[in-house]
This record gives sequence, structure tokens and C-alpha cells, in this order.
Amino acid sequence: MSTTTVKTVKTAEAPASHSVKTAPSMTPARGLIRATLRLHQSALWFWGLLVVLIGGALLWAAGPGVDAAWTEYVKSGCAESDYCPVSPAYDRYALAVTLGSVVLVVAPALIGAWAGGALIARELESGTAELAWTQSVTPARWLAAKLAVPAALIVSGTVLLTLLNRLVWWREERLRHALATRDWFDYSTFVGNGILATAYALLALALGVLAGLLLRRSLPALAVGFLATAAALGALRSNRHLLWPVETRVTKTERPHWTGELVDRGHITTSGERVSNAVCADVSCDRTDAAGFYTDFHPSSHFWPLQLVETGIALAVTALLVLAAFRVLRRRTGGAR
Repeated sequence: MSTTTVKTVKTAEAPASHSVKTAPSMTPARGLIRATLRLHQSALWFWGLLVVLIGGALLWAAGPGVDAAWTEYVKSGCAESDYCPVSPAYDRYALAVTLGSVVLVVAPALIGAWAGGALIARELESGTAELAWTQSVTPARWLAAKLAVPAALIVSGTVLLTLLNRLVWWREERLRHALATRDWFDYSTFVGNGILATAYALLALALGVLAGLLLRRSLPALAVGFLATAAALGALRSNRHLLWPVETRVTKTERPHWTGELVDRGHITTSGERVSNAVCADVSCDRTDAAGFYTDFHPSSHFWPLQLVETGIALAVTALLVLAAFRVLRRRTGGAR
């Protein structure tokens, strides 16, 4: 064969070799993410639809809703010192605002139940997790994906709803002061207007995951995840007033004026002792030696200090629960990484 013929063959074969493309390989991390999304797509669709619907309601409330409610209030000619019956426009507005804040309060308990029952325990109970561990996926990576993927979606949704709640709070300032409808320390308002909602959601996720790993059965883990989340949030709520020093106002009259969240009130004896109204009823307490009256409260300026301290506690507990979850998984799998 001549040299010219050899060159012609090589030239004709070269394009054929370049036309063959290697399919991109699926990495274990990408496969875990896709598997988690596909396996729990119903929960993903529910969460996404909930965020879209509540977000739309809050956007409406921050725009046409609050404008219509304020317009009807102005037309009524009602003074701020009078009792003003709410209008139909305000009822619609209040419904949207209530849903926007309540959903962030209820969501952590639902997340804890779902994480315990469906996210972890159901896969351990059915053997899906063990099957994944035989497909070049270590138990630690499996658990990391089970935590990271839902956490990213949950954080995205809660942060968006929190920002929209803040927008509504800013837009309704005139209406809120005129009708005295909402206070910053109301539970749903306090949670929905700060970073605490996101911290609560992550805490619930960690509680549910740990419950699923410990119980390994979907229904018991669902119940424990729900109840543990409710108990944890209840404990944080009941002790919130202790997270930041209160302001104290001492007066000569028994009914002092204050603005904020009331923590405690009572009278001060001539010896300087404080006697709280919480343990002393008017009919059983002798106040003849009362030298003054005190009121402990949190003003509105304490909103962010209380938010930050409670958020720090919630995130610290979340980190400990995640660490405990990895240790439980490692013990159950014989130390496999």
C-alpha cells in the first residue's frame, strides 16, 4: 500500500474517532441528591406549593391588602382612642397576615414528623438505605445528603417567607398603631419576623433525623419527631424572657405605664423586698407596707437581642443533634464511613 493511500485512510478515520463522546459519569454525591429529590418529590412539591401560596398571600397583603384596609379605616373616621369595628377589607388582610406567620410556627413540627418518619426511618425499615450503602455510597455520605438536601430547601423557603413577613410588618405600621392589632412579642409575629423560624426548622429536621435513626420504624419515629419538636420549641418559648435582661420601672402608683412584653410586676416593701403579683393575690397580700410598685418588661428594642440569643441556642442544639445522629449511624453500621 502506498504512502498516499495510508494517509487517506488515516484522514478518513480521524473524524470517526472524534465523533464518539463519552457519557458524563454520575458522581456519588450527585446521585444521592437526585435520589433524595426523586424519593421525596411529593414532600418537595407540597413545600414548594405552600411557600408559593403563602408568599403570594403575603405579597398581596403588603400591597393591595394593607392599602384597602387603611383606606376603609380612614373613611370610617374612627379615632385611635375609640373602639373601631374592623372592616371586610381588614378581615381579608388579617387572614393573609395570620396565615403568613402561623405557617412558620406550624412548619417545624411537620418537618420533625416528616424527617423522622419518611426521610430516615422509612428507608431504614424498608431496606432502601442498606441497598444504597452497597452502591458505592457510604452511610456517612448517605446521611449527609439526607440532611443537606432538605436543609437547603427548608432554609430557602423559610427565609423567603420571613422576608415577606418583615415587608408586611413594615407596610402595616400606620394601621397597626391605629387599631392596636399586633405586638412584636406575639408568638407567631416574633417567630415569623426574624431569623428564629429558620433555626426552628433546622432544629426540627435534626430532631426528626435522630429519632428516625434511633427508632428505625416510620410511625414511631414520626410521632417522636413531632412531639420532640413541639416540646423543644415549647421549652424555648417558655424561657425566652430569661434570655436577655429585662427593663424595670419603679413607680408610686400600682398601674404604671410601659410599652412592651410584660414579664413580672408587683410591689416593693419598705424593706426593699419585691413581692410578685404572680404569687400574691390582692385578697391574700398585705400591701400596707408597700413603698412602691415595679414592672419588669421587654421593650421593642429587645426584639433582635432575644432573636439572636434564642437562634444561637437553637442552632447549637441542632449541631449537637447532627453530631449525635452521625455517631448513632456509625455505631449501627459498625464504624463504616
